[in-house]
Amino acid sequence: MVIMGEKREDKLQCIIQNIRSFPDFPTKGILFRDICPVLKDPKVLNAAIDLFEEHVRQTYPHVELIVGMDARGFLFGPLLAQRLGVGFVLVRKKGKLPGPTVSVAYTLEYGQAEVEIQEDAVKAGQKVVVIDDLLATGGTLCAACELLKKLKAEVLGCMVLIEMTDLNGAERLKPNPLFSVAQF
Repeated sequence: MVIMGEKREDKLQCIIQNIRSFPDFPTKGILFRDICPVLKDPKVLNAAIDLFEEHVRQTYPHVELIVGMDARGFLFGPLLAQRLGVGFVLVRKKGKLPGPTVSVAYTLEYGQAEVEIQEDAVKAGQKVVVIDDLLATGGTLCAACELLKKLKAEVLGCMVLIEMTDLNGAERLKPNPLFSVAQF
């Protein structure tokens, strides 16, 4: 199992070994990547946060906020923000946040969706990194970046535990850089 001081490659392999695949979920033809075993084992979860932290410290040393996507970005984001000594902000599905919000609609493979953030969550010019569990087509992360730009934040980059490379979500995110721990 992963212990402090293990090499990056050892941590990565441990994480990959704990991502389960479920064919035909939620619909036929989809291969679902399940992160529940990563979350269940504190050593594996710690390895994931280690890799996120290492990337942020090396690439974005001036980050001021971690922005987590509803809902699984909420699992990694606060842990990472705490380690970095910065704040954590939520981007949620429309209608889930109190007070004045800013929202962005976006297109999914199967319809429309909308995400929002509280108006005062981010200050103009603040340097932010967006985190989620998985990047597929990129619609949700693109919408979050658009939201943050509406608030005049500086989006340094996006991070995910899993990137589904065949769906080309990273291309859609450009010019925002993407860091993914594991690629499938």
